[in-house]
Amino acid sequence: MKRLGSGRDVAAWVQNPHSGLGVAGQQRSSFRIAGTSARTARPVSNPFAGRKASLPAHLPGAAAAALFVSLLFALHPATSGAQGRARETDSGALYKQPGVSVERRVQDLLGRMSLEEKVRQLDLYSGATALVDVHTDETHAASTAHFLPDKAQALLGGLGVGAIHDLNPTPEQANAIQTWVLAHNRLGIPVLFIEEGLHGFDTGTVFPVPIGLSATWNPGLVQNIGAAIAAEARATGVGMILAPVLDLAREPRWGRVEEDYGEDPYLTGQLGLAYVRGAQGETLDSDHNVVAEPKHFAGHGSPEGGTNTSPVHIGERELRSVMLKPFEPAIRDGKAMGVMAAYHEIDGIPITADPFLLKKILRQEWDFHGFVLSDLGAIQRLYNVHHVAATPEEAVCLAIKSGVDMQFYDFSHEVFQKALVNCIREGSLPHSDLDRAVGSVLRVKFALGLFDHPFTDPGLRARTYRSQAHLDLTLEAARQSMTLLKNEGHLLPLSKSTTKIAVIGPNADIARYGDYEKESNGAHISLLDGIRALVPEATVEFDAGKDIATAAATARNADVVILGLGEWQGVSGEGFDRTDIGLPGNQEQLLEAVVAAGKPVVLVLENGRPLTIGWAREHVPAILEAWYPGEFGGKAIAETLFGDNNPAGRLTITFPRSVGQLPDFYNFDPSRTHKYVDDDGAPLFPFGFGLSYTSFRYDHLVVHGPTAGSDGEVQVTVYVTNDGSRRGEEVAQLYVREDVGSVETPDRALKGFSRIALNPGETKNVTFRIPQSQLAVWNAESEWKVEAGNYTIWVGGSSQASLTAQFVISR
Repeated sequence: MKRLGSGRDVAAWVQNPHSGLGVAGQQRSSFRIAGTSARTARPVSNPFAGRKASLPAHLPGAAAAALFVSLLFALHPATSGAQGRARETDSGALYKQPGVSVERRVQDLLGRMSLEEKVRQLDLYSGATALVDVHTDETHAASTAHFLPDKAQALLGGLGVGAIHDLNPTPEQANAIQTWVLAHNRLGIPVLFIEEGLHGFDTGTVFPVPIGLSATWNPGLVQNIGAAIAAEARATGVGMILAPVLDLAREPRWGRVEEDYGEDPYLTGQLGLAYVRGAQGETLDSDHNVVAEPKHFAGHGSPEGGTNTSPVHIGERELRSVMLKPFEPAIRDGKAMGVMAAYHEIDGIPITADPFLLKKILRQEWDFHGFVLSDLGAIQRLYNVHHVAATPEEAVCLAIKSGVDMQFYDFSHEVFQKALVNCIREGSLPHSDLDRAVGSVLRVKFALGLFDHPFTDPGLRARTYRSQAHLDLTLEAARQSMTLLKNEGHLLPLSKSTTKIAVIGPNADIARYGDYEKESNGAHISLLDGIRALVPEATVEFDAGKDIATAAATARNADVVILGLGEWQGVSGEGFDRTDIGLPGNQEQLLEAVVAAGKPVVLVLENGRPLTIGWAREHVPAILEAWYPGEFGGKAIAETLFGDNNPAGRLTITFPRSVGQLPDFYNFDPSRTHKYVDDDGAPLFPFGFGLSYTSFRYDHLVVHGPTAGSDGEVQVTVYVTNDGSRRGEEVAQLYVREDVGSVETPDRALKGFSRIALNPGETKNVTFRIPQSQLAVWNAESEWKVEAGNYTIWVGGSSQASLTAQFVISR
């Protein structure tokens, strides 16, 4: 098969005197839904470099793009797949004009497309196994792989392609495929490359998992991480990443807790907004921003039995007041241009067949303008799991009619596309729904600038991928996420003069990354690596803990024992749900035997969910929760254990004593009781909790409520003092309760937080401003209402804060 587009083939670039070569940080034209104007387009790569055909270097970018595509089409003509229509050669077509608004371009292009061309834009194709000659696994092309035009021709023909996933291309591979796609569809519609980006992109920088990132309570940090992941992805040609996950982690048995930002709607919403703003930036039309895709819309984090994709049992009030709140800021304020529809059903209605969620709330109420991608196989489940569609064709058309815009490997391409064509021709699927879906996909492609500058500078990856700034960022994130749960007798920080250290446990010599990352990626610094590097003079003995008696003997010979326990991929992660959330395997027995050796023990947890560690809570003097802390996690852990880093992470999910308490989240309704015959129902560690090597005091709490009858904000001020002897950071948290309302509301709910740094003896005046809209409830009349009455607030260092005051809202 002829190979087109090796690194040499697409390395040359047409020089544009108006814009020059794209580099990291360069902005392109801003994207607005209406009234947008674009600056001069960036140059495009010349696929004919080194061949007889070449492009005049003096042509403007847009003209050069049109010329090279027409030249390439002449050499590699597209087969007819658009009902015999001729290739679009009108260079004056509105959709080809960068200076025309995105909406006008979308509508103009829709009007020129055949039914088959429209349907093709709604399909997602797998890349690594279908389009290149060598792949390392089903989701990755080998870095040396070549694009195979003959295979593309057989698979895609002349209708174009909506998006390609599971390729993780080099920029040269992306450019080669994009070149072919542009030349082999009548209207020159570019392809969109979509990949994962949960806590790192492909083999790029590995960041802590989201449950760990959330422990930082630092939206600015999360925004920078979103920007870093986006920059590394865009540098390879990828324009959309499947993140962030904004499910609420209210069911710890569920394996995907590690992907979430915790159990609280407000905190998750703020961190999700930060990620989206970082990833999408001020404009998608740049060389370093991508479309972010909040998922799994919606309510996915509270499945029945804690098992992935199971039903969710909530009513509309809880749906709106709790489960949708994490998504709303990302869509309304962050203008996220992607959303993933979840697998499950709510009250018998599968999400991919729910126009109430996907049309009324998402598009009509929240003004969403991007496209909705099905989760992998979620449309197919309408047919073979939920049984709300009698045939695959019914499932496909029901999903598109309900508000889904693109399938994700649900049915074969032939079945999916033929179904939509049939439904349109039979009249069971309105043309308006098809055009909404197609227009949404096209809008994203226009927003990304793919029509005007569809190629990626091959040199950008070297300047962006795993840059020092990104490596420094993931280390800082790991440091800020360290959460100290217990420190009896001030065992920590350990002295660097300690001479004999035993490091024991299955998580001690492996850098645990969590799901959606290969542990071979990155620097993979383990706990053991970090300790040996930080205290090189100490004698450090390691034992994996497979033989408990041997491990206990190692512990007896040490001055201090550091136990590395927790979970790993295959115990937590997608599809790895548990009935027992204690320490897996023989770790509980190992823990108790090591403690019985009689030496000071520090327990370091790397895990993806809260664990029922009641025995450890009672018998281990020091416990550090590290979650899965990324590629420099071992360094951050060691710095924390030996005092170079003062821990300031705070829990974003409750640690229960047993699975019998589940669900167990802090913002429960007052009617929820916590009395059992065998337990008092109190959590092991509450939401918001975390210790420091210093201590903090809260006082002088003052609340200014809004003027009667006004929509003014509530202003709260409090003094926070570091009354210890070390510099430290505190997360000040504000909780609110409506004392009497028209419907039952949570006993207390987070409404504000601030991470602050304080020197010993220093006091800071922290101010919280709460918009009244944040206090609105979905009332008995099914409308949002800020209700008059008395409200109680609490401010402190966890959800169990006791410093309290009241304010009144009057009408």
